Amino acid sequence: MIPEIETKSTAEIKTFQEAKLKIALNYLSENSPFYQRHFEQHQITVAKIQTLEDLTEIPVTTKDDIQQFNDDFICVPKSKIIDYVTTSGTLGDPVTFALTDADLERLAYNEAISFACAGVTSSDVLQLMTTIDRRFMAGLAYFLGVRKLGAGIIRVGAGIPELQWDSIIKFKPTYLIVVPSFLLKLIKYAEQHDIDLNASGIKGAICIGESFRNDDFTLNTLGEKITEHWQIDLFSTYASTEMSTAFTECEAQQGGHLHPELIIAELLDDYDQPVKDGEIGELTITTLGIEAMPLLRFKTGDMMKAHNQPCSCGRTTLRLGPIAGRKKQMIKYKGTTLYPPAMQNILNNFNALECFVIEISHNAIGTDEILIRIASDSPSDELLNQIKDHFRAKLRVTPKIEWSDKEVIDALRFPKLSRKPILVIDKRK
Repeated sequence: MIPEIETKSTAEIKTFQEAKLKIALNYLSENSPFYQRHFEQHQITVAKIQTLEDLTEIPVTTKDDIQQFNDDFICVPKSKIIDYVTTSGTLGDPVTFALTDADLERLAYNEAISFACAGVTSSDVLQLMTTIDRRFMAGLAYFLGVRKLGAGIIRVGAGIPELQWDSIIKFKPTYLIVVPSFLLKLIKYAEQHDIDLNASGIKGAICIGESFRNDDFTLNTLGEKITEHWQIDLFSTYASTEMSTAFTECEAQQGGHLHPELIIAELLDDYDQPVKDGEIGELTITTLGIEAMPLLRFKTGDMMKAHNQPCSCGRTTLRLGPIAGRKKQMIKYKGTTLYPPAMQNILNNFNALECFVIEISHNAIGTDEILIRIASDSPSDELLNQIKDHFRAKLRVTPKIEWSDKEVIDALRFPKLSRKPILVIDKRK
């Protein structure tokens, strides 16, 4: 189930997307209060935007824009809106997104071809380990996509290893849709209850929310800890509410594939210009085919690399590498630039750690400070020094690290109304 456009030449894909872009620009100029104002304010004539390169003539859209003018992004009358979702608010206040019936159909199509990209077929059964309620788009998207693909789905929801294993044993799913660190809890439960992991029938996991790969697509510490116990394929998928689109790995596992019919992707520098090939930039997207709340040159805040070489799976589309970090969470610490995922990968090396949370703040002179709170069943100075030594070896700097009670950390990681664990708390203004 590979859409034909995903195997075309780079030139053909570019021509295809430029035609879609013109339709999107005309739609925004006719229906979006925000973009009508945006075009007028910056003297943009949409008819002059003919190529993907011309996009640089249009100022970017930011999360602040959506938070400040949320309703002005809606392009349809309220009577056409079928569903409302909200973002997770990881880097600011949550914002609301509306979807029409056509948008829900697009969402289902996106997930269906994304699952197919990872090798899932109509013969498979998937166990959904994320919430589908609480205005969460992802859970709904997964359900709609599996249904459109013709596969089976078991809606278990998040957490509760006992219930997850009961469902795995009873219904025999072949794939899991899961936050990868939760797989470690499933492994621990299986070991404690004499469950044979590799006789469970699970072929693979579609992983969300956390990176388990290094920049070169090899497994990082988290990925290695999972696969050394459970011989399953791990597939990364990157998406957001704002995009209504997913970048999912194929069986080659060399980055998430772009769907040219659904989204235009740019990687931009600090001056909103395209970065050179192989450089890290901020993913900036233009959605295609969305009715209710389409976005133009929206800066996601996620820093990553793009890969443009054809893939062994037959697709010729751009692929996105693992997220290096969130732009707003970039830390300048003792002359070194850090992103939280690099610190998380180091902490995941230590099996003795039960949990952790990273706090970023400004000190009295306005420079960045890092405090990492860690918890363990067996805290010791020796273990603390080992962790600090590992930071020095890998990142050349050692943040402040201190022991805390697990209950204290859990209260920080799972704030009220949160739909997913918070590993990074940024207190900087």
